[in-house]
Amino acid sequence: MMLSKLFLFHFVFWTTLLTLIFVANIRAAETRSTNNRYNILFIAVDDLRPELGCYGADHIRSPNIDRLSAAGRRFSHHYVQVPTCGASRYALLTGRRASESNGYSNYSFSQGKSALKQEISENGAQTFPELFRRSGYHTAMIGKISHQPDGRVYNYNGTGDGLPELPNAWDELLTPYGSWKYSWATFFAYADGYSRESTTGTQKNPLLYRNLLYQNPDVSDQELPDGMMADQAIKTLNRLTGSEKPFFLAVGFYKPHLPFVSPKKYWDMYENIEIPLPPKEKPETVYGHKSGEFFRYQASFPKQVPLSPSDTKNVKRAYAACVSYVDAQIGRVLDTLKKSGKDRQTIVVLWGDHGWHLGEHQVWGKQTPLEPALRSPLIISVPDMNQPGVATEALVESVDIFPTLVDLCQPSYRKTQYQQGGQSFTAVLNDPGLNGKESAFGYVGANVQTLRTPEYRLIVRKNAENRFTNIELYDHRNDPGETKNIAPQQVDQVEQLLEKLK
Repeated sequence: MMLSKLFLFHFVFWTTLLTLIFVANIRAAETRSTNNRYNILFIAVDDLRPELGCYGADHIRSPNIDRLSAAGRRFSHHYVQVPTCGASRYALLTGRRASESNGYSNYSFSQGKSALKQEISENGAQTFPELFRRSGYHTAMIGKISHQPDGRVYNYNGTGDGLPELPNAWDELLTPYGSWKYSWATFFAYADGYSRESTTGTQKNPLLYRNLLYQNPDVSDQELPDGMMADQAIKTLNRLTGSEKPFFLAVGFYKPHLPFVSPKKYWDMYENIEIPLPPKEKPETVYGHKSGEFFRYQASFPKQVPLSPSDTKNVKRAYAACVSYVDAQIGRVLDTLKKSGKDRQTIVVLWGDHGWHLGEHQVWGKQTPLEPALRSPLIISVPDMNQPGVATEALVESVDIFPTLVDLCQPSYRKTQYQQGGQSFTAVLNDPGLNGKESAFGYVGANVQTLRTPEYRLIVRKNAENRFTNIELYDHRNDPGETKNIAPQQVDQVEQLLEKLK
């Protein structure tokens, strides 16, 4: 009798324990299925215009970005917050507008009121890579994702403390330097280990003005930095996709940023392609500039605006060659993801950090509040998404990407240190016919502000008395090139948009 009771006790005890363990495992599996739902492959491309095959540019050879577009959602009206590398990336990664964060400059991550704190905060994550890492993702970064080409704070000449530019965000910083030895030298690389920076020591050195605007050496893809980064991304993807742990891999390609350097075969690709020239007329905007970054490089033509038709074609050809070069590297990375089989559990984001004037408004560069500088490519592919390959006209902003990725992935940790400035556009990913948001905001410094709606672009300057001056209004329904300022004739429309801007 005693043995029977003892047996019954053990039977009930172990049955109950095993049942509890089984239920706990089921609940854990359910939690894993609703949290950390997708891996993320985030691809950033520096100075990439929405001048690609999938955006209707028949003269550009971008087959790999085009096939990503065919499998995902292409956004025709995506706008960055600030048309310069560091500030644009700061808004993207923190999810905050420059007006909310004071992040107006290339050094927003590490200097001034906007500088990120190095310590882990209990108040929440400062950036979305940090948020995903705190959710249990393995996070790895290659190339330029924040402002620094390797994610560490260094000066152009290689000096500096090397602190992480995105504190607590990355498990691995994996940027290769090759024969250029350090990050900025690699970023401004020419062939054979030569660089705008490594031979001159400092950005202000007069020798910089002797450097080439473009170069097309007869080398393999892997002999220039973007090819090396693709190699590193492939190696890293093969390792990460072999693990059950979710991953966030960010790859930031350098080209087509100046100088326009790509292997000769990509230059040759455009030998017999007619490249459209920009309008010769200079619109009467006060928001252009003298293209100082562009003209700091020695070129085969004098510093004159407008450039001659032949010089213009050569510059545009060099830019196009860089686009095709980086497109090939993106294709290699996408092929690796596909081959791993993890593409069915991975969101792919391709993002251009801002646009770039290629002679429009007689400007060569970024840093204007005009359409060519603020509009950039955005393509997102989500596993099993509705209507893949159908583009959307919905208006979205870079600050919307942070909340959208959180919405899609449902990471287990979702606390942010600051309130987000954007909003999720998951609904547009599900239904490309939706309208998106009413307006996008942009800044060039703290005083020049712009508002873009589906119909209009308003640009203003705030003076010392906090009043709006230099008001320009462009009707994109009739003037997509922003050539005619209609603000004097459309006073009521200006007032309505000023209210939105305020």
